[in-house]
Amino acid sequence: MGSLIVSLLMLQLQTFKPVVLALLTAPLGIIGVTVALLIFNIPFGFVARLGMISLSGMIMRNSVILLDQISQDMATGASRRDAIIESTVRRFRPIMLTAAAILAMIPLTRNIFWGSMAVVIMGGLLVATLLTLFYLPALYAICFKVERDLK
Repeated sequence: MGSLIVSLLMLQLQTFKPVVLALLTAPLGIIGVTVALLIFNIPFGFVARLGMISLSGMIMRNSVILLDQISQDMATGASRRDAIIESTVRRFRPIMLTAAAILAMIPLTRNIFWGSMAVVIMGGLLVATLLTLFYLPALYAICFKVERDLK
């Protein structure tokens, strides 16, 4: 299963470093998942694990959107630093629309069966969305050794 995900990411991003960056963002949801499960006092069962799988897909989708926009901006002639900043600003809205799934999960939190999955997705997506918008551009800049502009 992991090799299929890596293969699909390689097809989409076409270079190895962005694929690694996309894969490094997937575990970011664990922070929010842990906090949400503790707040709601819900055990990490089978359905919660299914929520983690879908959450990983959502997080990697957000990172692919951002990484692809950076490469498109650089292809048009923008510097790597400007491409990182402009792409993050430009892709803020689509990434936040994915986070709107948090609101869709609210009614499911009271469900006996699907409640743990909803809590996992809500908590993980909330934290991972914020970290994708701040952590991923910073990690990209570090990975590609982008110089800081000191003015």
